[in-house]
Amino acid sequence: MALRGDWVYENNGGTCVAIAGADYTVVAADTRLSAGYNICTRDFSKICTLCGLLPLADNCVLASSGFQGDMKALQNNLSARHHIYYIFVQIYQHQHNKKMSCRAMAQHLSNILYYKRFFPYYTFNILGGLDNEGKGCVYTYDAVGSYERVGYSCQGTGGTLIMPVLDNQLKSPSPLLLAARDAGTPLSESEAVDLVKDVFASATERDIYTGDKLETIIVNAAGIRQEFIDLRKD
Repeated sequence: MALRGDWVYENNGGTCVAIAGADYTVVAADTRLSAGYNICTRDFSKICTLCGLLPLADNCVLASSGFQGDMKALQNNLSARHHIYYIFVQIYQHQHNKKMSCRAMAQHLSNILYYKRFFPYYTFNILGGLDNEGKGCVYTYDAVGSYERVGYSCQGTGGTLIMPVLDNQLKSPSPLLLAARDAGTPLSESEAVDLVKDVFASATERDIYTGDKLETIIVNAAGIRQEFIDLRKD
């Protein structure tokens, strides 16, 4: 397509981060939307709270980076056909005698992405929430739906700057040295939020596609809380 001159994909920049803890998950993304060296808008949300769009899963949050058009198309795929998904939810609850969990939502999202594998959504997604035991969970995806559960993840143009810091602060020691532990991080909720703010403040100094404002969603047993802070604007 690039040789024919009809390349349809555009990376609109931005960065998403998620950290799972013992009883919480923090999902954050900046609000800058860029095209090349141009800033299209400084107030574009890359985070979608699925429980606010449709009754698929409680306390699930989706953050995406990549092509803005495909981000919206993916969110619409999850929410626009509300009556169809409402029937889907009713069938799921009837078959399993429970509401759709974050783990089931993660598999559902993987199926949607894989269905488009021959002309994929140009998006790189992170799904965060709480599992059936009330523990924080983060699922990270590639463009065609391959995913895994991790303790933390980063997607987007600032990923190469942020991920080494998260590895340094959060990665478990080698299982050859210490016994393996679960995917949750050892930080408290407030420490995780502070770490997210710090890594974004640092990334905006080097990545021109990340900046303006930071939208942070904290998911815990009490529900979903949203916070905003200002980032570098140039």
